[in-house]
This record gives sequence, C-alpha cells and structure tokens, in this order.
Amino acid sequence: MSSESTQFWTGWYRDRRGAESIVITADGGHVATRIRGIEYAGASFAALHAADTDGPALTGCVLEWDLPLPVLADGAAEQATLSCLLTLGERADLSLTLHYAGAAFESGIAGGDFGEALDRVRRQLPPGSEFGGRLAQAA
Repeated sequence: MSSESTQFWTGWYRDRRGAESIVITADGGHVATRIRGIEYAGASFAALHAADTDGPALTGCVLEWDLPLPVLADGAAEQATLSCLLTLGERADLSLTLHYAGAAFESGIAGGDFGEALDRVRRQLPPGSEFGGRLAQAA
C-alpha cells in the first residue's frame, strides 16, 4: 500500500469467545488492529501478531470488513464496496467480493495475499472498467 497516508476500515473480529467491532489501519505495507486490548500488527493481514513483543500470531478467528472502492467505467467514477473476509487458522484464507453495478465479483479463496485476491477480482470487471483510488494503486 502507498506510504503516503494511513487508511482506516471498520469491521468485526470473531472467535469462539464472541465478536467485537474493530478498526483496521493500513499504511505503507503495515497493517494493525486492536483486539480485546491487544495491538496486533504485521506486514500483511495474514501476518498479524501481537505488536509489543513479536508475540503469537493472530489465529483461530475471522476478520470481516467492508471498504469503499471506486470503479472507473469509461472514464466515470462509480462507487463500489469491497467486502473482505479473512479466516486465520492453520493458514490464512482471504476472500474478497466486490459489489458493483448490481453484480458481485469474487476472488475465491486466496492465501493471505490481499494484492493477489484484489487482482483476481480486477480481472473479472467488465471491459472498460478499472479500480480507482489509492487501494487500487497499492495492489
């Protein structure tokens, strides 16, 4: 992601102990969130670990968040929503769904690589359509 600014997204954390709302921050290849009073950070969503000690990785949970993502269609910007679902267990499974123009474009299950998953969605867009905004430039 571009190191020019920090992006903030709200979402949900869920595990066997329950659910809570979270805020995810991302800037220049660094992702962070606070869950139950503990700060988790990493170079990617799949690599989140307790930030203060290089402690244990975040695992056995699900993170969900939506973010606005403009789509440029024939030169005009239209607002779309990218729904993100990250399951952290023995491995990281990330699924992205872009809700745009009455359709849903899905990445399928990708490892934990956000850029790869976003590219899978990008390849499904109608001809003449492309992502716009900072997030699109980062992937």
